[in-house]
This record gives sequence, structure tokens and C-alpha cells, in this order.
Amino acid sequence: MSDLSLPLQIVLFAAAAAAIGVLGTRLSSIADQLADRTGLGEAFVGAVFLGACTSLPGITASVTAAIDGFPSLAIANAVGGIAVQSTFLVIADLAYPKSNLEHAAASVPNMLQGALLMTLLATLLLGVLAPQFQIAGVHPLSVVLFIGYGFGLRLVHRSHARPMWKPQITDETREDRPEARPGPVPPLARLWLDFAVIGFLLLLAGLLVTRSGEALGMRLGLTESLVGGLLVAVATSLPELVTSLAAVRRGALTLAVANVLGGNTFDTLFAAVADVAYRPGSIYAAVTWRESTMITLTIIMSGVLLLGLLSRERRGPANIGFEGILVLLIYLCGVVVLGSGG
Repeated sequence: MSDLSLPLQIVLFAAAAAAIGVLGTRLSSIADQLADRTGLGEAFVGAVFLGACTSLPGITASVTAAIDGFPSLAIANAVGGIAVQSTFLVIADLAYPKSNLEHAAASVPNMLQGALLMTLLATLLLGVLAPQFQIAGVHPLSVVLFIGYGFGLRLVHRSHARPMWKPQITDETREDRPEARPGPVPPLARLWLDFAVIGFLLLLAGLLVTRSGEALGMRLGLTESLVGGLLVAVATSLPELVTSLAAVRRGALTLAVANVLGGNTFDTLFAAVADVAYRPGSIYAAVTWRESTMITLTIIMSGVLLLGLLSRERRGPANIGFEGILVLLIYLCGVVVLGSGG
């Protein structure tokens, strides 16, 4: 890829990013149908299946970067993806003019996802700041991330199946209920097959966008943090933006929020998988101050979103709550950090 001309590298990067966006639109429709047909609910399907599937380009990017010997790019892509996807939720909020999205999509599973995300991000930060320890080149906290993710998903599923409390229902609340759909109903097996095929195509697009992004960064003299945290992270996060906007247009508000929070939670595993793929040692030891600062800012962003889900502000400027404004400001601070020298 590095031997190609700069215009061709740009074309390949743009083509891969566009393919990710197109595939994400179709994925939202399938996930909404699966949530209704399986009875799992929009919050769980959005967090687990849709969130994980739309994260395939990102995890491919982090693993590829780790194998290629770009540890900062791998971690920056993971954390930068979480940050940019949080801002995508604000964009989805703007696309829903009736009320603040965090109010209308009130859901206990989504709030649990927010708390789980903060916990896993804090665990990741601990792996960076604590004394380095590794077994076969892998930090033990990478294993803890997988265990914590699995335990958190169990809590999310249990909160949907047997909720211990429910948010207050208002005129602007959109509850997660199965909807009748016009036309023939596709078989459930066909929906799962389509979902899997699109996921595989997203994985290939993620590989292409990473290789071309690495080559562009080298050609333009950009830092790994900047390439991973902005260029690659934004491109590989396009499925979350597209699927969330499509879900909002379909009225599946809980699915839209769950897709972002669930995708963000899954994205914390990028670091753990990249740690296994990075053979010189624990990948956390190679993390720079930029990635550490971005992890901290992302924890703050996630906390702000959780506060928004709990406070359920009905309306604010442009129908977004205080959380949307703060998330945008924090993200801009992150961009400054990634672009700074020193």
C-alpha cells in the first residue's frame, strides 16, 4: 500500500469509508427486525449484535495496526473511535427534532451500558498507568477486559428480561415495542445470514481503510496518534453514525442509543485484542501521553452521556440536552490533544 501513489491511496481510503457507510444503513434495518423477531429487545440487540458488528472495521484496524508495529495507532483508533461515536450520538440527537434523544430513548439497559463503558475504560487506563506486567507478552488486564465485558452483558440482558425498575414514561418517550411491518416477512434465518454477510464485508472494508490510512499517515508525516485517533477512527466509526441515523428515522430510538453505547463498550476490547496481536510486549507499555489523555477524556464523555440518560432533560438548544453540548466540547479538546506536539 505504501508503494501506491498519494491520489490512489486517498481514493482507496475514501472508497473503503464509503462502503462502510453504505453497509451500515442496511445493517440498521436488519437489526431492528431481529430485535422484534427474537424478542431480545432493541437495547440488547443494538448493544451486542449491532454494536459489535459495526465495530468490526475498528477492531480490524486496531489488530492490523498492532501486527504492523503501530501500537499508538492501535490504541488511538480504539479510544478515538469511542470518542467520535459519542459525538455521533449528538448528531443522531439533532436528527430527532421532537425532543432530546436521551429523554425519548429512556432505557435501563442503555444506562447499564454507559456504566459498563466507564468501568472498562477505567480498567484500560489502569493498564496504561500501573506498573507493566505481562504474561507471554499480554497484560493480565486484557483478560479482565473480556471478563468484565461478558459480565456486563449478562447484567444488560437480565435488566431487559427482568427489569427491577423502569424510567417514567412521558408523552415524548418512545418505548421499545415490536412493530408491524408492511410486506412479506423474511425468514429469521435469512435475517441472520444477511447480518453475517454484511459483517464480513465491513471487516474487509476495515482492513482496507487501515492499510490505506497507515500509508497516508506515513506519506503525509502524521503521528500514529493523529492517524489512529482521527483519520482511521472516524472512517471505521461510520457504521455507528449511519446505523444510528437510520434507526432514528425508523423510530427505533432505543436501538440508536444502544448501538452507540454498545459499540463503544465493545470498542474497549480493541485494546485487549491488539495487546495479543502486538508481539514485542504489552501494548500498554507503548502507549504515549496522548492516548492516556484521550482515554481520560473519553471516560468523562461517557460519564456526561450517562448523566444525560439519567437526568432525561426534555429539550435544550436544537433539542439536544446539556450532555450533547458538553460531549462536543470535550471531543474538540481531544482533537487538540491529538494534534498537539511535544
